[in-house]
Amino acid sequence: MKNLTSVKRRDFLKGGGAASAVAITAPLFVSSRVFGANDKVNMGIIGPGRRGSQLMGDFSRLNDAQFVAISDLNSDRMDRVADGKTWKKCKDFRDLLALKEVDAVIVATPDHWHVLCAMYACMAEKDVYVEKPMTLTIHEGRALTNAARKYKRVVQCGSQQRSSTRSRYGCELVRNEAAGKVIEVHGYNYESPWDQPLPTQPVPPGIDWDRWLGPTPLRGYHEDIYTPRANPGWISLVPYSGGEVTGWGAHGLDMIQWALGTDDTGPVEIWSEGSFRTLNRPVHMKYANGVVVKMDGQGPEGGAVFICEKGKILVDRDRYEITPSSLDPGDESKFAVKLEVSPNHQQNFLDCVKSRNKPIADVEIGHRSSIACHMINLARWTNRKLQWDPVKETFIGDDDANTYLDRPRRKPWELPTI
Repeated sequence: MKNLTSVKRRDFLKGGGAASAVAITAPLFVSSRVFGANDKVNMGIIGPGRRGSQLMGDFSRLNDAQFVAISDLNSDRMDRVADGKTWKKCKDFRDLLALKEVDAVIVATPDHWHVLCAMYACMAEKDVYVEKPMTLTIHEGRALTNAARKYKRVVQCGSQQRSSTRSRYGCELVRNEAAGKVIEVHGYNYESPWDQPLPTQPVPPGIDWDRWLGPTPLRGYHEDIYTPRANPGWISLVPYSGGEVTGWGAHGLDMIQWALGTDDTGPVEIWSEGSFRTLNRPVHMKYANGVVVKMDGQGPEGGAVFICEKGKILVDRDRYEITPSSLDPGDESKFAVKLEVSPNHQQNFLDCVKSRNKPIADVEIGHRSSIACHMINLARWTNRKLQWDPVKETFIGDDDANTYLDRPRRKPWELPTI
């Protein structure tokens, strides 16, 4: 059995190709334990901030989960969250992954850390619940999917609308053509990220700022970078996120993909309209079946409006509407196409940790939905019509556009080769 802490110090942090290859030639830990009927899944949390703390509450309310470890680059917050608990505290997330007693981890860090933490967790044979958006780049999504498959890990993306009864029913209405074939789709006009210079402020006690930046360029601390939604907050800044395109868009585009039956593929053509410098100019995406999705602001944040031959169907967070209402059969048992049922997103993950089945928002689904989000940003950044190959996951005949598939990473935080 190889200790992950020793691996990171001898191999991973050196960044050498040969060393990295040695580190990942075999799983770092033995296979996950076999669960009995009443066993609890031992959980670790990486990033117990705003969203991470919410997820801890969600999991803690379930009967078959218990937390045993916590990791945070903000030691003061880690102490506060773990106050009175017997959890093991690890400032370095890899030390948490080295704990034998941890079965599964939540990754609720800022977006730029999602995939690296999740890949290391897969290599450590931990199952992963990774908050959406699953990735910062398109290349990251394929890398994480490959890691999950190689190490036979359950990876659930936190696209919790997949576990909403009403959202699922709305998608089933679309898939079963309750209002006829889909003609076009209208979505929300999410804003792309930007970047801006901010003066350097003193780093608050307890925060490891260099480690927080991780693979992104080195820059001075500022509260409005560190806070998720501040002025502007990291979720709006290019180095750390895809903006609201991947923030709320990760939910809306996921519902579009689910309703269109494109969980294993994606758009084949994408283009933007309007002023080049506008962060929320409309973007259109065309799928192989000819359906065009227009991100033009005429749909809800958590879904879309599907214009069909006989009417329209709205799918949103925990709601749906079909117009005219007489088209609603009111009984999904009559549907020829039935989507997977999950009444609780976190419970679905725990059930799959035990059964080893794929979760409802499997890593491949999270990857494909993220691609649709990233393509909105890329269409705006390149300002031209792009042709996409969803099998090869590259832009056709456009070497410049393909440079946007990934971003440079600051050493030693490159992705491991799988």
